[in-house]
Amino acid sequence: MTTHSHAYETTTDRGGGAGELDAVEIDLEQGDDSGASLTGHDEHEQELSTEGLDLEERQALRRVVGMSTELTDISEVEYRKLLLERVLLVGVWTEGSAEDAENSLAELKLLAETAGSEVLDGVIQRRKKPDPATFIGSGKVSDLRNLVASLGADTVIADGELAPAQLRNLEDKLKVKVVDRTALILDIFAQHAKSKEGKAQVELAQLQYMKQRLRGWGGNLSRQAGGRVGAAGGGIGGRGPGETKIETDRRRINTKISKLRRTLKEMKGTRSTMRQERRRHLVPSVAIAGYTNAGKSSLLNQITGAGVLVEDALFATLDPTTRRTTTSDGRVYTLTDTVGFVRHLPHDIVEAFRSTLEEVADADLLLHVVDGSHADPIAQIQAVREVLAEIGATDVPEIVVINKADAADPLALAPILHREPHAIVVSARTGEGIDKLRELIEGALPQPHISLDVLLPYDRGDLVSRIHSEGSVEQLEHTADGTRITARVHPALAGDLTPYAVA
Repeated sequence: MTTHSHAYETTTDRGGGAGELDAVEIDLEQGDDSGASLTGHDEHEQELSTEGLDLEERQALRRVVGMSTELTDISEVEYRKLLLERVLLVGVWTEGSAEDAENSLAELKLLAETAGSEVLDGVIQRRKKPDPATFIGSGKVSDLRNLVASLGADTVIADGELAPAQLRNLEDKLKVKVVDRTALILDIFAQHAKSKEGKAQVELAQLQYMKQRLRGWGGNLSRQAGGRVGAAGGGIGGRGPGETKIETDRRRINTKISKLRRTLKEMKGTRSTMRQERRRHLVPSVAIAGYTNAGKSSLLNQITGAGVLVEDALFATLDPTTRRTTTSDGRVYTLTDTVGFVRHLPHDIVEAFRSTLEEVADADLLLHVVDGSHADPIAQIQAVREVLAEIGATDVPEIVVINKADAADPLALAPILHREPHAIVVSARTGEGIDKLRELIEGALPQPHISLDVLLPYDRGDLVSRIHSEGSVEQLEHTADGTRITARVHPALAGDLTPYAVA
């Protein structure tokens, strides 16, 4: 049954006093023609029906101003959840070409959209270096304020890391929320972290970033506790009279940071134990690293059938995933998908994810995945190698995997192939080049160096299995006395096979 309700209010002057309010509520139900009388003065209230109103006015909802409880003071931005809605991007072009600056701002646009915002416009200013007070200069701040007002933006995102003073000055002058590139990336990481370790790593990076940018509303963080240490003077746990609110908050953040570091240290021990176990069994490891959204997870799924989440978004997967697979001759090795990199990846992120990124530094082989359809893939390679140098992974053998061949321009890939001798073009979506990539991986994996010719009895099938999984079989023959195998193995396995060696 469909029910329509309309409420009207009128003010009449009736002997009881001026301004008395009569509320009239009419309920019209489909199929209800019982003719029941209305509350109050029936004749007068029937005149207040909907007959004199347009259909649009009767169905519209009028917004009442002043009902929102959302804080409008931008000085509390650090204490509110980062909700990006209508944003304006601003960058400073200090070096390189105009195309490089535009590509950087285009990447910032993708980051903002990944965080769930609507990008209205983007502006770039040419300067030798960012202004130390306002990032873009006091003159351009006025122009930016007018642009913010005309577009109706509620957030400005700077393409760079803002100092606390720059952030404060911009917010005071623009009267809207200001976010830098680092805060934006941290927010995306917080949205996408799923595992306990990933969440702890992101929280650590956020606290380290926030500690230097604490601000209060008006100036309440500069207030002191006063002469008492009771409820009115800071309470138990404070340093006593004279300690300001900002000092208390910073101390609590430092305590939380210490706790998170202890937690991550314990998790690092677990991860190290797993790596040592693989080393003990002489299982080679291959790490997949590269720019975010280059197709690392898709490549892992294509090679191993891992079933990892694949999404056309930046930093869709943060938690590392390790899967076992085998070569064509039966050798076992592991493939590990790591967190994606990006230009100007915040240092706090690198430090927080160091235990995860050590998977790359300790690997036997690195698959450096590049987005072949990107406007500037060479810049992606440079950005990834900067992070690899920071974590000490420059000495790991590397294969450059140019992904998304189905969407890339072959002419644009030629400079990369010319520059990178160990490069291969593949498509994780269509499977193009995957078989050739597997051959390159098998050829680059560390090879056992001890050659043996053994005759194993048929009741020692365990040793045959170990030769297949840990060594490289060159020749195999089934005879009446047992299985004769010529293979290359590691020293540990060679010691177990020596009693069966053929003279």
